[in-house]
Amino acid sequence: MKRAKGIPEPLRQWQESGKGLVGEVDQRVIDAMHPADAADHIEELGLDEQVKFIKQLPIRDAADSIAEMEKYDQRELIEKLNLGMAARILEFMSPDDATDILEGLDDDLRESLLRQIKAEDREEISTLLTFDPETAGGVMNTEVAILLEDLTVDQAIASIRAEVEDKSIPYYAYLVDRRNHLTGAVSLRDLLISRPGKKLKELIHNQHLISVTYEVDKEEVARLIGHYNFLAMPVTDFEHRLLGVVTVDDVIDIINEEASEDMQSMVGAGTDETTDSPWTYSVKKRLPWLVINVANSAISAWVVHLFEANIAKMAILAVLMPIVANQAGNTGQQALAVMIRQFATEKFDRKKSWNAVFRELKIGLANGVCIAFLVLMAVYMLTDNSALAMVMSGALFIDMLMGAVVGGAIPIILKEFGRDPAQASSIFLTTITDSLGFLSLLGLAGIFLL
Repeated sequence: MKRAKGIPEPLRQWQESGKGLVGEVDQRVIDAMHPADAADHIEELGLDEQVKFIKQLPIRDAADSIAEMEKYDQRELIEKLNLGMAARILEFMSPDDATDILEGLDDDLRESLLRQIKAEDREEISTLLTFDPETAGGVMNTEVAILLEDLTVDQAIASIRAEVEDKSIPYYAYLVDRRNHLTGAVSLRDLLISRPGKKLKELIHNQHLISVTYEVDKEEVARLIGHYNFLAMPVTDFEHRLLGVVTVDDVIDIINEEASEDMQSMVGAGTDETTDSPWTYSVKKRLPWLVINVANSAISAWVVHLFEANIAKMAILAVLMPIVANQAGNTGQQALAVMIRQFATEKFDRKKSWNAVFRELKIGLANGVCIAFLVLMAVYMLTDNSALAMVMSGALFIDMLMGAVVGGAIPIILKEFGRDPAQASSIFLTTITDSLGFLSLLGLAGIFLL
């Protein structure tokens, strides 16, 4: 998750004391720093200095700090550390964080690191690596407080107290039967206020348990947690055996990640690209879409070429062309943004989605009438040519109407073809609105003015 950059106050004071940026950091300074602040500081250092800084930290502090770093910075740092230290750091991370880092490493290094990790942790991480990272299984945390439903409340509290140091999920305890089938969830508050001798299964009497299977898309999991206002969502296999949980802090990461991916995908950038990504990686991701954009732009240029004689006879058309294209493009972008947001927050519903396109048509109609009237008055006042004003306003109205419809429809069409609704949608929209804008303006001019 992105954080505001800035050197934390304890570290700033340490630097100003003359000890230097990397130097031997006082343990009191480290203890006063939140892992997220330490991560910010580490990311501002050169790679060699990052290694020196990490080596000064206790392993647990190093693991917590690296877990808060951006993905590319994490991977570069882990690759730079010696295998033994890197493996130890991964052991002290929560399994899902360690899995996220390992997924980004090349196969040989990943296998080498796994061989260095303790057998118990290696088995857990290896299992998580088998799940699709875009699913509930790929983002779940396996450090879960699990209790047999036959335990009493006081037995459950004693069990949690004995295991709490190894668990990072303080929200709920999950109840299972003897075959590890999930039967319910109990908040720690309910445990603490319940009568000591009471059976746990009594606490979940008539409970409406909600869970997801491991193959559910992580965006859907985030939506469900938001819908039910949960702090965590249990993840099961197809036989309803508990595998792990997705927590609300994971949801925040998912939402931020998906919002960034949609925004970047719309314009043809890499979905996981950041300012820390290698420039060669960015070129590889962006260049294919730029090539496609050149081809698409050629369509608009071809439309203009068809009416070259009209432009030669009435040069003012060349002045008005960008207004039509830009206004329609902006109208389409508004519809596009609303539709992509809808897909990001709700399940795909074909009927509801096409109804939304009809809604955009009505919005485009209303906005098109208003803007076309304003442009009609402006062009007439500037040129004293009523026919030109009518042609310009008519072309603008047509293109804005089509821009609204196309902007709403493109994400649905991409979705129907199994593609990301945001993928380069802005590129396709611009091609359509530019071409239609030039065609409508120059075509109407050819009919009514020339």
